[in-house]
Amino acid sequence: MRMLMLGAALVVMTSAAMTHSALAEDDDTKGAQKLAMQGRDDYWHCLAREYARDSNQGLSEQDFSRSVAGACLSERQYYRVALLDYLTSQYPNIDSGAHLATANRAVESAQKDIVTAYVKHRPPQQ
Repeated sequence: MRMLMLGAALVVMTSAAMTHSALAEDDDTKGAQKLAMQGRDDYWHCLAREYARDSNQGLSEQDFSRSVAGACLSERQYYRVALLDYLTSQYPNIDSGAHLATANRAVESAQKDIVTAYVKHRPPQQ
């Protein structure tokens, strides 16, 4: 009887340890996701400030695109790294090069979107 109770206790303890480990991994992934989302938001807010700068009004699409490419460097890098960390924690079996390519595409997409908005909303050139 005592051996049966000891065995049951070990099963419960092992199960609890496995559950805690799975929850810790899930918490790590959630934390990484939260940081990636914060990085995205910070980068977008910086791009929005760049969009609204008086010195950028009247620029050609190409000049504004260059301006955006050189702006928000720390926010862009933080977003890229945070997204890379999230993707690595969420999909650990996928090659890190693929995660880096995805993070780079996300940054490029944000830049392209802000340039597109700029072009659509600028006053007609005379």
